Amino acid sequence: MDEHSNRTEIENLLPHRSPFLFVDDIVEATDRGIVARHIFSESEFFFAGHFPQYPVVPGVILIETMAQSGGAGLRKLGIIGDGSLFFLGTVDKVKFRRQVKPGEEARSEIENLRVSAKMIRQAGKLYVGGDIAAEAEWMCLIGA
Repeated sequence: MDEHSNRTEIENLLPHRSPFLFVDDIVEATDRGIVARHIFSESEFFFAGHFPQYPVVPGVILIETMAQSGGAGLRKLGIIGDGSLFFLGTVDKVKFRRQVKPGEEARSEIENLRVSAKMIRQAGKLYVGGDIAAEAEWMCLIGA
């Protein structure tokens, strides 16, 4: 699949749009978990103001990247309906272990802990290469 068709697929799975879309493609999606990736380009909007002399991806963006990856994977599986929106309700057990810099590819590995018609509970790790950059658990509320 080329970059354009990947972007079209992700935009069909998520309501987010540039500059707040942090999933480039879904590598794998199963009932147990999701693997997705995103390359943080030098042109990302936040680098201009988030330590401009030493640009790093903000931690909240890493959490958002994992949550978007998890939601996109569930949508791809058909577990969440097309008309539903999901909103972060809680974020727990957050750890930042490595900085993510412009040009680096982030791979999100998401575990589905509990999924129901009204709620999603997932845990994720975000890797750069073989290094864990961030990890967290979160809960999203599903609404129409």
